[in-house]
Amino acid sequence: MLIPKKLKYRKSHRLRGAFKGVAQKGNKIAFGSYAIKAQTMAEITSRQIEAARRAMTRYIKRGGKIWIRIFPHQPITQKAAEVPMGSGKGNVEKYVSLVKPGTVIFEMEGIDEQTAREAMRLAGHKLPCKTKFISSHDIN
Repeated sequence: MLIPKKLKYRKSHRLRGAFKGVAQKGNKIAFGSYAIKAQTMAEITSRQIEAARRAMTRYIKRGGKIWIRIFPHQPITQKAAEVPMGSGKGNVEKYVSLVKPGTVIFEMEGIDEQTAREAMRLAGHKLPCKTKFISSHDIN
């Protein structure tokens, strides 16, 4: 699973209200020929990224190349069960990547479009947001 090697601060705010709009960066295909793009806002955990990556890799039978375009930098804390109020912030439970609509999540190259489309569809089922398959051939 993906986790940061080092953070300036171990715990951080959630950015619930400040996290709005569409992606300005990371919204175009940069490495591969095919990609999966988020259509809704979501917090994607490192476990979900790994599950989606495995689903794609298994379907393409380790052929082609896959790029993961997002990284879970944001720590999410959670208090233990039945802890009274005022006992501080909880422990870090997971790391998430904050994804805006339009963000490219995965890219793929080295396989035909039909196989890539199906692999991306399987990966999309593992993610908490609506996704869309895009191709660099359609754009250029």
